[in-house]
Formats: sequence, structure tokens, C-alpha cells
Amino acid sequence: MTVIRGATTIAEDSPEEIKKAVKELIDQTVSRNSLHKDEILSIVFSSTSDIHSYYPAKAAREAGYSSSPLFSSQEPDIDGGLPLCIRIMLFVEKNITPHHVYLRGARTLRKDIASKINIAIDGPAGSGKSTMAKALAKSMNILYLDTGAMYRACALKALKENADIRDETAIIDCLRDLALEIKYEDGTQHTFLDGEDVSELIRKPEVSMAASTVSQYPAVRLKMVEKQREIADKMSCVLDGRDIGTFVLPEADFKFFLTADPKVRAQRRYDELTAKGYPVDKRALEEEIVKRDEQDSSRAFAPLKQAEDAVLIDTSNLTPDEVLGEMKRTIQEKI
Repeated sequence: MTVIRGATTIAEDSPEEIKKAVKELIDQTVSRNSLHKDEILSIVFSSTSDIHSYYPAKAAREAGYSSSPLFSSQEPDIDGGLPLCIRIMLFVEKNITPHHVYLRGARTLRKDIASKINIAIDGPAGSGKSTMAKALAKSMNILYLDTGAMYRACALKALKENADIRDETAIIDCLRDLALEIKYEDGTQHTFLDGEDVSELIRKPEVSMAASTVSQYPAVRLKMVEKQREIADKMSCVLDGRDIGTFVLPEADFKFFLTADPKVRAQRRYDELTAKGYPVDKRALEEEIVKRDEQDSSRAFAPLKQAEDAVLIDTSNLTPDEVLGEMKRTIQEKI
């Protein structure tokens, strides 16, 4: 048997706050420990004396955790104790290394395990997710992991070796001896392919389109996802892509989905590429973005999709500072 601990806080003593906080706490505990509901033997709650409007155990039952015994108790008053706090202990029938979960204000109780934060930002091409991921990571002084660069490197490898990107078997063979390294120099991520810094080469339009095709193949995605999860498990970081919140890091502490009108996204990409000296046709670029949206959203494996618990932000008419401000407010409300 394993005991998993956790805690969270609420903004005010109200049934709505308690229900929301309890569901979030149990859902994340179950997700981070890869549990099934039928593996939970019992859940024990304790709450501070300033919480009395609703039983946490009742909130858990209403959240769908009714297959195991639920208990609630009240903690004694402690001078200097954390107010409006709900704690849990999950007893599970299998022996695992527990991942304890401390959310919102309760992070201060376990800084050793709660200080690491993973943030997932998803969205279609040109929605501003990479720009905002970099800005958010910089403002929070945590790592930015450019996952798209990893897939672009795979595509560049295939193009260099003249592999047919529409042939999954050919791509798998091509990437079998892939030597891909992600290094951070002067606060910037650099992508190295076979010992060469290809950070600029992978931004060419033809590589971008090839990356959309290559990234559809399950073997390629699983290879890259394994690397991404290894990094995220060790440190606080911001990841952006198309399936970060739904597949790569479904247990991420914060999830955002950025979108924008295709014309706006095409203009952004046009400005970006022309500034780098690449000749681009704006109309063709818009058609490519629409085509890529369809391709990314319809692929069978880990498609572009908004996670149910992701915050949707339409960036069409927002400045980067406005988007960053909205994201930071969302995070601060929960920390």
C-alpha cells in the first residue's frame, strides 16, 4: 500500500471554491501518480477551522470519486498556520513511488516538491505561442524548451538525406542514428544536429512544412516526447507545441491554448521570414497555414487540440504584453 499526500488552498470559504479546489487536487494527484479510480482504497481529508461551508469529502464524491471511502476532519487551530487549507491523504493498493501534490498557496508547505512548475502552451502555427513561451519563461526565470525545434531538426535530417517524408518507414530508418542535442548558451536554446548548430536552418519554410509531416509519425513523436518529459521532470520549464497539454505533459501545472485568425497568423509569419531575408509570398503563406492547421488537427496520433483544462486566449487583437499579462495573472491566481 502507498500513501500519497497533498494540499491546496481556497480563496474563500464557499461551496463553489471548495468543490473546484478539491476536484483539481484529486485530479492532479491521480494524474501525476498514473492512478485509476478503482486503485484508490480511501481518501482522508482534513481542513483548517476556517473552512466550514462544505465538506471536502462531499465535494470529492460530487467530482466522481465515490468508489472508495471518503473521510473529512477538522484540524486544530495552530498559530501561524496556513489559512483556508485542505489536505488529503490517498491510500492506494499498489506500491509506487508517490508524487505528492501541493497546489495554490499550499505550495509553501512543501517547497522541496512544489517549487517545480511546468507550463504547457499549445496552439496553431503563427498564434504566438513560441514568442509568449519565451517571454513567460524569461519573466518567471525558468527554462524555455522549444519542442518545435526538435521536430524541425528531425525534418531537416530527412531533407538532408533525401528521405521521402511521406514514407514513415524511410523516416524511421533515417532517424535511427539521430544525434540531437539541445544546449542553452547565453540564455538561448540552440539545436545541434549531428554536431552542427542548425538553429537558423530549421526555421526555413520548407523545413517547417516537412516538420508538420514528419511529426505525425508516432515513432518520431514518441522519440521526441521522451526527451521532453525527461527535461520537464527535472526542472521548471515552459513548453510550447501542439499537443503539450494533451499528450506530452497532461499533468502540467498550467495550460494555455493560443489562437488567432489565419490572416493575422500569416502576416506575422510573413514579417518574421522577410525580416530574416527569406523570399515569401503572403498569399501562399496563408494557404500553407490553413493547410497546416488541417493537417495538424486531423492527424491520428496526438493531434492539435485544446486541453479541457487549458485557458483559451485569442491573440488576434492583443499585443504580446497583453497576452503575457493575462497568462501571468492566471498563474498568480493559482500560486
